[in-house]
Amino acid sequence: MTYQPHGKHLIAGDWVASDQTFTSQPVTGDGQSYSSGGASEVDRAVQAAEEAFTTYGWTTREDRAVFLETIADEIEARGEDITRLGTAETGLPEGRLQGERGRTTGQLRMFADHIRKGDYLDRRHDEALPDRAPLPRPDLKMVQRPIGPVAVFGASNFPLAFSTAGGDTASALAAGCPVVVKGHPAHPATGEIVADAIHAAIQKCGLPAGTFSLIQGTSHELGSALVQHPLIQAVGFTGSLGAGRALYDLCAARPTPIPFFGELGSINPVFAMPAALSNRAAEMGEGWAGSLTMGVGQFCTNPGIVVAPKGADLDTFTKAATDALTGSDAAVMLTEGIADAYSKGVSRVASAAGVEELVSGSGAGRNATPAVYRVSAEDWLGNEDLAEEVFGPMGLIVTTDGPDQMLEVARKLDGQLTVTLQMDEGDTDTAKPFVPVLERKAGRLLVNGFPTGVEVADAMVHGGPYPASTNFGATSVGTLAIRRFTRPVSYQNMPDALLPSDL
Repeated sequence: MTYQPHGKHLIAGDWVASDQTFTSQPVTGDGQSYSSGGASEVDRAVQAAEEAFTTYGWTTREDRAVFLETIADEIEARGEDITRLGTAETGLPEGRLQGERGRTTGQLRMFADHIRKGDYLDRRHDEALPDRAPLPRPDLKMVQRPIGPVAVFGASNFPLAFSTAGGDTASALAAGCPVVVKGHPAHPATGEIVADAIHAAIQKCGLPAGTFSLIQGTSHELGSALVQHPLIQAVGFTGSLGAGRALYDLCAARPTPIPFFGELGSINPVFAMPAALSNRAAEMGEGWAGSLTMGVGQFCTNPGIVVAPKGADLDTFTKAATDALTGSDAAVMLTEGIADAYSKGVSRVASAAGVEELVSGSGAGRNATPAVYRVSAEDWLGNEDLAEEVFGPMGLIVTTDGPDQMLEVARKLDGQLTVTLQMDEGDTDTAKPFVPVLERKAGRLLVNGFPTGVEVADAMVHGGPYPASTNFGATSVGTLAIRRFTRPVSYQNMPDALLPSDL
């Protein structure tokens, strides 16, 4: 039976309407009315999450693993409806939504496998030494324990993998933390049907109703109330620097501050080394153009700038990239707001001193076309605005006098999600000085390829120094993400009957 959205929140097992509403703005079809929550809905959901934590936080890893796998099964059972609703709301092609659904269910099952292994618990035991002189040592056991209710903000650009049942939710639930999600208003129907899948999994697994809630809405009050609720213990967020920083400041200003795990923005620079540029400039230029425009540039790992030595090889790279992008058709962006911000960002870059336009781009209504500009390293280093992210298919080529000036650009970078070295064997000695600089700038260093595409795996880091993220020691992708929602607890001389089952 085809799923028809009803526009209500899911709060502690009940579908609940609010007096306030907003109307969705799908790319195709008519908008629909959705309840818009506020402080009262937040309080009800968080109170239920706190109550659920007394049970859910003490479930076995096997019980939670089965729950995560059941969520994945329920999402797959709704697969056709999820794709239908998601494509209508976002304009993303069916193939993209299907792939993202597979990524979402895949990471749910990955966390199920991860908690079954138990390595993340970092269990430690120092046995008692009653005869030690001059003082005896007590028996000490340590383990990672869940922190309590977690707030998660759905992302605009990933309606599945970074939203209702995305990586933040999956890792928090895996840790043993109930979750309250603020759905993103760009895709409320998609959020609702995924919440329906989680609700069904809760019922099948016999878990407390407050283990998961979804609150929809557009108001700043909703987000503020969620991060400031005294029972919320951590926040997961993917979005803009401005919105993320405002929420981060609210978390820090609470009477009891809490961690805000925000993934905020990155220009993901690509450093083209001389030998690689000489050997495969045209190939690199075409590859960069493809990565730059993937998903209309609406990836947080979009490679926004290329840093390279000026000369004939860079001219070849530039021609290949601009030829690939010139005359591109306008493509629909996720929201009118994103398209408007892209247009303003393009205008800001285009008007900066020393910037040369190579491919003219714009955003009109909800559509955008690619834009490419070129600027000297001197002008880039002298203008901090050129190092700010423009969310969309815009690229900037920074021309340098050679590797020394490229390294100067590297040192000037703010925190990034990724940095890429395009290099061949002849570039090894040239690249060596870059690594100590760049590993302090980014969470992921790549050699060749391009950063769009984030593998969901044990060794992945999707985070980095500020402003890429607000906590440089965390990742929002990969199994290490679970550590955001646990904390170490030491038990001294504790009887076994009182210890968590993991000990």
